Amino acid sequence: MTSLNVDLKPKVGMSFENLNDAYEFWRAYSKGVGFGVRKRYTNKKKKDGTISSCRFVCSKEGLRRSDQRDPLVGRHRAQTRTDCKARISLGYKNGKFVIHEFVEVHNHPLQYPETTHMLASHRKITEVQALEIDLAEDSGLRQKSTFQLMSTHAGHRANLGFTELDINNYISAKRKKRMVRGEAGCLLQYFQRQLLENPSFFHAYQVDTEEKITNVFWCDANMVLDYGYFGDVLSLDTTYCTNNANRPLALFSGFNHYRGSIIFGAALMYDETIESFKWLFDTFLQAHNNKKPRTIFTDQDQAMARALAEVMPETHHGLCTWHLMQNAIKRLGNLMKGGSYFLRDLKRCMYEYDDEAIFEKAWTDLINEYKVHDRNWIKSAYALKKKWASCYMKEAFTLGMRSTQVSESLNAHFKSCMKPNLDITQFFKHFEQVV
Repeated sequence: MTSLNVDLKPKVGMSFENLNDAYEFWRAYSKGVGFGVRKRYTNKKKKDGTISSCRFVCSKEGLRRSDQRDPLVGRHRAQTRTDCKARISLGYKNGKFVIHEFVEVHNHPLQYPETTHMLASHRKITEVQALEIDLAEDSGLRQKSTFQLMSTHAGHRANLGFTELDINNYISAKRKKRMVRGEAGCLLQYFQRQLLENPSFFHAYQVDTEEKITNVFWCDANMVLDYGYFGDVLSLDTTYCTNNANRPLALFSGFNHYRGSIIFGAALMYDETIESFKWLFDTFLQAHNNKKPRTIFTDQDQAMARALAEVMPETHHGLCTWHLMQNAIKRLGNLMKGGSYFLRDLKRCMYEYDDEAIFEKAWTDLINEYKVHDRNWIKSAYALKKKWASCYMKEAFTLGMRSTQVSESLNAHFKSCMKPNLDITQFFKHFEQVV
């Protein structure tokens, strides 16, 4: 034991102004000696609830309860308790907490000074480190990557003074504090702040029969301006789920005059029913002064198609050719093996034939050559041919857009910095970064 440890050694009769000072003294002593600590108990007076006595012990105090573990489990947690008796006991006397018992002897090996700081009771995230963790989280960096980066910066993970689990606990506690008003409260608070910063910010939400928020739509002033200039052709994609509740993020997106991707509005959807999509399209038009797009591209969602036909019957509905190809690969993948040219011929029907008669002949040849007369996907795709075949789409105003890949590229950006366990506050912070 060093001279510093001797100076910090507890003595019977030593007094402290409050329990926090007493516990910090016990922590400092234990760190110098080489063991972890915890609070064993505190007794309170029935009369006024003030603390009358307490005990601080070694972290290895006590024994694990009788073994109730599943015998089928191959590897159990190692024993951490050794019934160590090292402790200090304090009582409240004359306005101070006084040590009246000190047991110094341990029944287990003590830690080396080089490793003591990594015991649970001695690990600590400093204010500077907490700020770095906050910045990493705001930037979309995952917790494992954050820990690796900070370990590299410190020279080694042992130099940090905390573990990856401590980062997880810190972020979880911060999120819990941030969500004290609940998801709906945080959502409304975010919209209120946006309105104060920009009165042109538009938002709307739908509630169910229990008055709980279901679908949410929003767009800022820049999205409204962009739609006024470039909103003749747009795509709507809802295939990317943003959180562990699997709520789809719906993105209305398009091109600007530089062929760059731009967003006209976004929504978090509770479900993908006809009623939800009708509400979404009505709200989108309300946000953009009822200006309807000339053409809109979506995937093959039938509920979306029916809602679009009801709300915007004048708008030409095109199907995303990329999604069509993915569905073809998924449903007819067995036809694309062994040097088959099925996918090549399908792409030709989709992109190359501008004459309807030539398209019809090519489609018939495709069906006959690969014997797919009875395939349901082939039948359904042909029934929707006016929404994807070049010979029919040439009359539509598309500005060269044929798929929702414009929003797919945005989804890739979202996916790179967004995690499934994001709370609503972090989601909007990351959404603003991508936009």
